[in-house]
Amino acid sequence: MALQCNRVLKSFSKWMKIFLPLPKMRFYPPQFIVRDPITKGVKRAFKSGNEVAIVVFTIKNLRELSNQLGQLGYTKFIACLKKTFREVIKLEIEEDDIIALHDYSSDGLTLFLSIDHNHHCVTEIDKRMRKIIREVEKNLYAEMPAAQPIFDTGYMFIEKKHYSIQEAILKANQQALAMAEKRVRSEFNDMLYTVNKIVAQKDIRMLAQPIINVATGEVKAWEMLTRGPKGTGLESPLQLFSIAKQTGMLYELEMIVFEKTLEQIKATGCTQDIFINFTPITLGNDRFIRDIKKMLLKNKSISPHQITLEITERDSIDGMDNFLYNIKVLRTLGFRIAVDDTGAGYASLHSISEIMPDIIKIDRSVIQDIDKNSVKESMLQGLLLIAREAGSLVVAEGIENKEEASVLSRNRVDLAQGYFYARPKALEKGLKSS
Repeated sequence: MALQCNRVLKSFSKWMKIFLPLPKMRFYPPQFIVRDPITKGVKRAFKSGNEVAIVVFTIKNLRELSNQLGQLGYTKFIACLKKTFREVIKLEIEEDDIIALHDYSSDGLTLFLSIDHNHHCVTEIDKRMRKIIREVEKNLYAEMPAAQPIFDTGYMFIEKKHYSIQEAILKANQQALAMAEKRVRSEFNDMLYTVNKIVAQKDIRMLAQPIINVATGEVKAWEMLTRGPKGTGLESPLQLFSIAKQTGMLYELEMIVFEKTLEQIKATGCTQDIFINFTPITLGNDRFIRDIKKMLLKNKSISPHQITLEITERDSIDGMDNFLYNIKVLRTLGFRIAVDDTGAGYASLHSISEIMPDIIKIDRSVIQDIDKNSVKESMLQGLLLIAREAGSLVVAEGIENKEEASVLSRNRVDLAQGYFYARPKALEKGLKSS
């Protein structure tokens, strides 16, 4: 296998010369990927508000072609292929959209494209890729009928919020190459493109739902809730975060939620407590503390003591090396920690024993129809005992009627939220802590 890889690498090393006449379309070898002008081109695209897509064209039967054509035939094939790609790409893609074309990983051709989300769509990108391959195959067949390469393609967008452009390029190329080797459904690409667009444009809305003191009826805090672009299939937070996770954009999306929340606190002058949801995957990310500190430095008027980080139970914390360490650091910074969805499964109870949270939020599944179900009230009482043992305040979620609220009152639940008290709305100015 190693010898085969070496032969392919040597074959492609012949491509490490200037490939296209335009300076920005020169054919750069792998070792120059982290140098100009590719990195500069990517940065320029980002600065102009565009995204950068890495498009990979691989030849599935490269080794067979080499054996079939022999050395002279293979050399002619490579020269013809270079010429054909140059001609087709110049016809199919506008010059301003091209950042670079080169042999990035010795597995095929890599095309860097500047993508304007306002004028391009995934369907159009797919169409261009298919047309390029069709035209290349047709032209190659006309000149060398014996050579019939089988192309695969894939693409991925480079992450803007990566600390290193070079690392972001490496990551995106690996993902694009994986897609090229086994093409995914166009529907998945559509979702990926849409989530990338939402993240790039920070196109989310933040609503706030009040958290009420059960005994007094006063608003004690607000939970920030995320909505995607209005009127789209991703307006629903469940759909938005589910797709973001599947497409590897969850961390970026959740950091935008935190950023937008700080902006709203600053804009409204709110001094009441604020709850923000995070998945364990994000809280355990090795970049999380660094990113949080940077955002706090930009918003020095906002104290971490005002913010509760609410851990949602979509993922288990087991095996997350940085998770518990990050929780400790966050507490030293002044943040409070809440565990969400308690009572919905074993994972939440396990999290309580591991984290010893400041606040426990009881899941709607326990609260629904609790006034009609004595077993559920017993469950609530058990969770209250656990909370007191852990030294945690309790928030009951999803209260929808006065009967449910009355059960909370007689069991002396600390705080509650739900449509019975108020629906989510925009955070308002002048919200002061009592």
